[in-house]
Amino acid sequence: MTMIQQLVFELETPYAGRPYHVSGNALYQAIAADVDDRTRRELQVSHAMFAPSEYGSYPESHSQKGYAGKLGSSLPPVESYEDLFLFRDAAQRWLQTSRPRDAQNTMDRQSHGGRLTVAPESFFGVPEHQRNSKRRVKWYIHAYVHSEREGVLPLDESVLDGIQLGGARNYGFGEVSLADSQVIDLDAVSFDGLRGYDQYTIELVTPYVLQSEKPDADTQSVPYWWDRSVAGVPGDAPTRDRRLRRREERLVGESVYELATVDHGQLVGYAGSDPIQTAKNGILRLGTHARFGFGELRVRPACHDRVPERGEVA
Repeated sequence: MTMIQQLVFELETPYAGRPYHVSGNALYQAIAADVDDRTRRELQVSHAMFAPSEYGSYPESHSQKGYAGKLGSSLPPVESYEDLFLFRDAAQRWLQTSRPRDAQNTMDRQSHGGRLTVAPESFFGVPEHQRNSKRRVKWYIHAYVHSEREGVLPLDESVLDGIQLGGARNYGFGEVSLADSQVIDLDAVSFDGLRGYDQYTIELVTPYVLQSEKPDADTQSVPYWWDRSVAGVPGDAPTRDRRLRRREERLVGESVYELATVDHGQLVGYAGSDPIQTAKNGILRLGTHARFGFGELRVRPACHDRVPERGEVA
């Protein structure tokens, strides 16, 4: 039985860090200070994604259909593989198309003594005939943890509530409160949405580590089952997009280690033979520093466009 614990944190104070995700290492460091040695050794933590609390509808691939009311601040039930990624797509495609989606999915920047942060809430104007002159949108952070050992999960609320993430924590930045949590048995999750297709693509949800300065860290090559010619990827990708984009990352703790990674957000073709098992492995992440959120993958049928508004590819 493979268990994961999904977590939703409400951002309470400005966050001094990247506005697109919180690294799994940062979240691990925040949690590790308040757990026992066994949990500290065994805990594996995903990168955390930002999402607004807004009105939305479930994507077509989701097990639930139609209008969902407010999403982002809580966790709907997970029945299928696709459900796991509802809040892990940075575009947050569940946001209502009748509202200004791009604006609602953009965090406000603030300056505190020259230090740039992202705000825990955004404000929007409303039509003149409405009672209030503006509307507030709160921001939340979505992550999940897992362990290969029994008895580690679920983490207690007292461990998670009130932790701080990002920089300048001694000035009060990055405080979060636990808004919701649920434990999921991956063996009970349906992968039927991936069955019966001839070709698949892989999305890099988080960076994949190739090299790390951390002692004893393994050097990785690009997996052989990544088709870098982008065969099977919807659309006619230009030649420049057929080379994998790289990114320099850091692993920060008592020491700082430089990482060379394949950047997240890219699509490659799938040249393997077992897409279901690859999808399961991708949830728990692959490669060096997987326990700190690197190497998360999502598998899709090649005929399913990552951007549904473009329609299905023939």
